[in-house]
Amino acid sequence: MAEFTLYIGNKCFSSWSLRPWLAMRHLEIPFEEGFVRLRTPETAANLAKVSPTGQVPVLVHQPSNHKPLNDKPLQGRIVWETLAILEYLADLYPQKKLWPDELGARALARSVATEMHSGFREVRYGWPMNLRRPKVHKPLDAEGEAQRARIEALWRECREKYGKGGPFLFGHFTAVDAMYAPVVTRFDTYGGVLAADTRAYVDAVLATPAMRHWYAEAAKETWQEPGPDE
Repeated sequence: MAEFTLYIGNKCFSSWSLRPWLAMRHLEIPFEEGFVRLRTPETAANLAKVSPTGQVPVLVHQPSNHKPLNDKPLQGRIVWETLAILEYLADLYPQKKLWPDELGARALARSVATEMHSGFREVRYGWPMNLRRPKVHKPLDAEGEAQRARIEALWRECREKYGKGGPFLFGHFTAVDAMYAPVVTRFDTYGGVLAADTRAYVDAVLATPAMRHWYAEAAKETWQEPGPDE
């Protein structure tokens, strides 16, 4: 039995679920997958069973050295919110280097990851993650376009300063790549012809075996939501 269970939603559109799932899969951290189907009458009740916030993702960790107290059943550690999950994994697995080692790089990585966590609303709503949607350019409004340009500028800054050692934002795969993975799918679906450096980064993330597996699993989902035009 794996120490970790990661509860996620539908792979076709659950962008927050993708982030820690991709990090754990890419970095070969073993986990069992718990699933709560979203957009059903039972969703809220099912989420309440596993999530203190009624949202996914949620990581449940049952450490191998965790012992019961007074014969009470083990409950495990529950970690919610995507960045908190990634930070927890970084603490447990420093050798995986979810954050860069160098202080300046790590400061930039955390800043860029946090900006993704709290921002870019117009991009996220104007270009919703939907892996069923055909790849057709969709213009954003003025605010969305400014946010899209900001994302590309951040990617360029990370790559130019710290990305020389590999194809990802800080060379090797980090928590920042996990945080921006759903945005990568949006650029690929809606972005049309991308700048060469943006296209190279998008392709690098999409080419990872973990991301290819997520797409393949999403394609197997039999539910109708979201539709290809949603």
